[in-house]
Amino acid sequence: MKIWNKLAASGMFFSARRFTGAICAGLVLAFAPAIAEAQSESDTPISVELNKLESIDTGCRIYVVVNNETDSEFDTLKLDLVLFKTDGIVDQRFFVDLAPLRKQKRIVKLFELGKVKCDDIGSFLVNDVVECRSGTEAVENCLARLDVTSRATAKLSK
Repeated sequence: MKIWNKLAASGMFFSARRFTGAICAGLVLAFAPAIAEAQSESDTPISVELNKLESIDTGCRIYVVVNNETDSEFDTLKLDLVLFKTDGIVDQRFFVDLAPLRKQKRIVKLFELGKVKCDDIGSFLVNDVVECRSGTEAVENCLARLDVTSRATAKLSK
């Protein structure tokens, strides 16, 4: 205790404290650009638009426009989708992979639902993101990144 009091009285304790504070402030300033870039990248959306439903002989063809506004490429973006009929009743659950997605690129993906009439489709729910990968790395919070909209008569939500 005597040593502590002597340090405090001499001002060394307070100098060490100020020094530590200065180092922490310097580290925050040094890493601020990297932290901001990482945060802005994780906030950058991947837009998924249900664009069009087209009746075909076997069922319904679905057109989805995906706009990867990030600076990352995605090798896998697998969605768990639930189809609701126009009366709001769940019809089916299925998976669709929207990848590969190049960075800063807009693409159109097509998939077909057999034995489903387009007029019977009320909405799609993005229930979850099953898998989201950039290269060999798993990407966190892909569901939160998705910005979903619809131009079709059926709605798309998450």
